Amino acid sequence: MRYLLPRRLAETGLTAEQLAVEPDALRRVIGRYTREAGVRDLERALGRIARKVARQFAEGRTEPVRVTVDNLKDLLGPERVRPERSRKRLGAGVATGLAWTEAGGDVLYIEATLLPGARGLRLTGQLGDVMRESAKAAQSFVWSHAEALGIDPKAFRHNGVHVHVPAGATPKDGPSAGVAMVAALTSLYTGVPLRGDTAMTGEITLAGLVLPVGGIKEKVLAARRAGMRQVILPKDNEQDLRELPDGVREEMQFVFAEHVEDALAAALPGVARRLEAATVG
Repeated sequence: MRYLLPRRLAETGLTAEQLAVEPDALRRVIGRYTREAGVRDLERALGRIARKVARQFAEGRTEPVRVTVDNLKDLLGPERVRPERSRKRLGAGVATGLAWTEAGGDVLYIEATLLPGARGLRLTGQLGDVMRESAKAAQSFVWSHAEALGIDPKAFRHNGVHVHVPAGATPKDGPSAGVAMVAALTSLYTGVPLRGDTAMTGEITLAGLVLPVGGIKEKVLAARRAGMRQVILPKDNEQDLRELPDGVREEMQFVFAEHVEDALAAALPGVARRLEAATVG
């Protein structure tokens, strides 16, 4: 409002009285017409609006133009970006992960389903080598703790598993989906759905340790845009929250996990209690 828009107005010869953009309309441009880490596409979108309005004045218009959410499509056309939305209800085997991309953070759903009579682990969704290894490590952890989690070992011997990460046209890689992979598989084998308002990120080890990952600020902001209320992060990433705006830190709940049990306790409370009791025993 202070820089990009006035510059576009000056370039097209318009004044602030001739063209005004409501704050809600500007937020809609940012959220539905751009997907970027910077503001280049935003400036281009404002330029398109200014040029269209300038043309209207050149053709004889005299009344000022006020850009609102309602008339934005007339100026910019159909929305280009679908808003991030949380799935209100998660079925068993679905976990909400968080990813970092060049355009910022993103919510990543991890879906797992049993394949009766099959064997092994099937992975789809254009997963890179590191992410595929995370899925294998997650399966090994859940399998090795099956009894403690209340999972019948026969479920592993008599069923294969298919793990899919939607948006298959987009390549995905990195270790940060490890916690979400464990949560999805635990939910699948126990039949207990995960909390729908909780997103998570973190690398795991076979021993169940949760290791720090990057892009915390971007991931948390993506979770907030998607309507998440709780975010599970590695304990060693706690200091990264200082990069977040105060309002975001205050309105969201954060769980800092050192071990997989900490993450499961927040996302699958009932199942986590079984594991904790078995560990203590």
